[in-house]
Amino acid sequence: MFFSSFLSPYSLTSLLILILCIVGVDFVSTTQTKIGQGYRLISIEKSQDGGLIGLLQVKEKNNIYGLDIPHLKLYVKHETDNRLRVHITDAKEQRWEKEPFLIVAESEYSGNELIFNYKNDPFSFSVKRKSNGETLFNSSFDDSDSYNNLVFKDQYLEISTKLPKNASLYGLGETTQPHGIKIYPNDPYTLYTTDQPAINLNMDLYGSHPMYMDLRNVNGVANAHVVLLLNSNGMDVFYKGDSLTYKVIGGVLDFYFFSGPTPLDVIDQYTSFIGRPAPMPYWSFGFHQCRWGYHNLSVIEDVVENYNKAKIPLDVIWNDDDHMDGKKDFTLNPVNYPRPNLLAFLDKIHARGMKYIVIVDPGIGVNNTYGVYLRGIANDVFIKYEGKPYLAQVWPGAVNFPDFLNPKTVEWWGDEIRRFRELVPVDGLWIDMNEVSNFCSGLCTIPEGRICPTGTGPGWICCLDCKNITNTRWDDPPYKINASGIQAPIGYKTIATSAVHYNGVKEYDAHSIYGFSQSIATHKALQGLEGKRPFILSRSTFVGSGHYAAHWTGDNRGTWDDLRYSISTVLNFGLFGVPMVGADICGFYPAPTEELCNRWIEVGAFYPFSRDHANYYSPRQELYQWESVAESARNALGMRYKLLPYFYTLNYEAHTTGAPIARPLFFSFPTLPELYDVSTQFLVGSSVMVSPVLDQGKTEVKALFPPGSWYNLFDMTQAIVTKDLHYLTLDAPLNVVNVHVYQNTIIPMQSGGMISKEARTTPFTLVVTLPSGTNHIEAKGNLFLDDDELPEMKLGNGYSTYIDFHATASNGTMKLWSEVQESKFALDKGWFIEKVIVLGTNGTDGAFKINVDGQPIEDASRVKYSTTEHKYIDNLDDEVDKRKSMMMDIHGLELPLGKNFIMSWKM
Repeated sequence: MFFSSFLSPYSLTSLLILILCIVGVDFVSTTQTKIGQGYRLISIEKSQDGGLIGLLQVKEKNNIYGLDIPHLKLYVKHETDNRLRVHITDAKEQRWEKEPFLIVAESEYSGNELIFNYKNDPFSFSVKRKSNGETLFNSSFDDSDSYNNLVFKDQYLEISTKLPKNASLYGLGETTQPHGIKIYPNDPYTLYTTDQPAINLNMDLYGSHPMYMDLRNVNGVANAHVVLLLNSNGMDVFYKGDSLTYKVIGGVLDFYFFSGPTPLDVIDQYTSFIGRPAPMPYWSFGFHQCRWGYHNLSVIEDVVENYNKAKIPLDVIWNDDDHMDGKKDFTLNPVNYPRPNLLAFLDKIHARGMKYIVIVDPGIGVNNTYGVYLRGIANDVFIKYEGKPYLAQVWPGAVNFPDFLNPKTVEWWGDEIRRFRELVPVDGLWIDMNEVSNFCSGLCTIPEGRICPTGTGPGWICCLDCKNITNTRWDDPPYKINASGIQAPIGYKTIATSAVHYNGVKEYDAHSIYGFSQSIATHKALQGLEGKRPFILSRSTFVGSGHYAAHWTGDNRGTWDDLRYSISTVLNFGLFGVPMVGADICGFYPAPTEELCNRWIEVGAFYPFSRDHANYYSPRQELYQWESVAESARNALGMRYKLLPYFYTLNYEAHTTGAPIARPLFFSFPTLPELYDVSTQFLVGSSVMVSPVLDQGKTEVKALFPPGSWYNLFDMTQAIVTKDLHYLTLDAPLNVVNVHVYQNTIIPMQSGGMISKEARTTPFTLVVTLPSGTNHIEAKGNLFLDDDELPEMKLGNGYSTYIDFHATASNGTMKLWSEVQESKFALDKGWFIEKVIVLGTNGTDGAFKINVDGQPIEDASRVKYSTTEHKYIDNLDDEVDKRKSMMMDIHGLELPLGKNFIMSWKM
């Protein structure tokens, strides 16, 4: 197995089998030509592990897109109570002919939550939910259908499922979706990792995630499930509104069905299989600044100081390739980034608590004076073509690409990272261009008699001598996926798909896992160096990438449309199991307007990963470049830094359950179908709703509020209470973003600061939100604290604390308390709660009772409180206007976070 030694135990064992035992498969066109009559089930029996094993035989051979595989092996297994696997592959082995199975009478295979049904002739299968009999997947076919029955050829697989009319589907990325978060009928969905800027709509981009979530609402009861086709080959997926068809150019059909039934449940089940999201260090939730074009060290020194002068928080400064010598990985430019000066700068910012991250591209410059390249050649680490390292071109000029499926490459890569960190103590790595991107196509050689690259003009113009490779079935498969939106050759501007990886694996099959395999190797290297928690940002992703890396949405534009699109992409990656995700704030290129940059930082301050990044050819757009943007940044990032304990606790929740950090509204309100396509608002966690301005010239925003009580996080005296789903127009001047917190919630906050290291040392505030005007009062929240340098994010290691907070009311008495697990870490840090803010209460008589670890506090007289009556934003109904509820501010507390406390008072 090529990298099984450093995969998580459950994440992608099936993927390894898929890649090493791949069956070349190509895909079908968009025409309505019928391809055969499918397969018939000729034998089936129970397997030794309790599953089903069957043999399928093709009914009618044809040569459209190649010859059919005559016999297929079917394997079905309820792997857990809520996960069903359906695996269909080639059955060429002789044992299938020598030992035929017997047909069994049952056509149903039932598990705890899911039921697998099949029909013999033509073979089809369905998956049903046990609790309500609903069909989740149905591959049956009749003559009126526009798609084919099961097709399984050497280079073309097709299978379809019937769906309820206009189902609510999400996923199938990576793509920029102009219609919002829902999968839109008849939009193209091509999955093939490609260096195409995110400005391209409905096109295959940097990642491949062949999964979708299906959310259904029947008579007010909502159920969600996920379907994963674990296949790394290029594919087109066609959604017609009542059916979904996969057309794949390789591999096998390896389906996994996850039963849910809630959106959070189903993402929990999905990430338990593909690998839980990686824990992120605390500082990574601070603000990041980057630019391609920080030409020398003095520029980034000025950037850091200008952020400080403008009093805008900043945790991480980044370098694109400007720090490199000749754009070669793991090098320093001796003139523009002299090592002694850079080390002095890093000592300065590290002492402050800031971090430094640089880019690494996979292409290793072909240069006989370059140690990284020479060691790579000596260790035989590069992808091959006809026995020689495959030649391509990226920023340094001619390059070879490391083969991360080779264990020797993983060792070499880790050693190069070690050498570089001894040269420059970077705090993380940004792995870019790893789709893989190539400025040339085909089989290339280094030209004789001319310099390549010339050093003038755009660096992305191919200057190698190249010829097309279209004479192999791998480079020119019979079915053309809609690559780059134009059915481009699948080797266009990437590695030739007939190139070969370790163990003979074709690039044709492994293409879309290149960035994923690089993420694994990089994670292993960084974690092994100092035993610390790595931070890796990867452009290309695949199923399971979130277990190793964060992601950003790639090269976007500084336009209002791109600001809007960013929300859907960020929300989609939460579904993909990559919760640490963000978009280039203000846009990568061209120059944003001042107004747009104001509005973008107001959104980007609430992305899980918050970074401003700009293009070499664009004007400077750091947030301090305009005073109005600086004001918006101080406002929005100021709130983010107060919410860092909340973000970090969501990081822990994501790592342990897969729960997205940024979520669609329907995650918290799944029974409201009106929320199923809301793509202009989003939730941070379960309870904090961001309603940004996304249109030019607007100073108000129309926001949709689910039923209940909502409180403005920037002005907690403002309340919105509604019995029904309600649109409300909110004031939103240029420097204001509307962020509301929902009832029944306890949010841990701190005082903020200019850097996360400082913010983390400030006293805590608990914000308790109650449902206004009701007698049923209950709220809860939690807080996770740890030493974020540790590679593991868990309890029980002596360096973490977890706290549940609860609030209830009964018989006129309000009670707020904590339940602490692993108290030592919080106690050693000396963290304490200074203030409690209760929203939606009717006040107090001031008679507080406060116990800590069962003992009354010694000096209760220092505890003070004040109340302010809530202001209702709109006349939603008469009952709301007549209610009186208050914000109560209880301060002067010194409650140690590491000890259980109980507060109570008369209402």
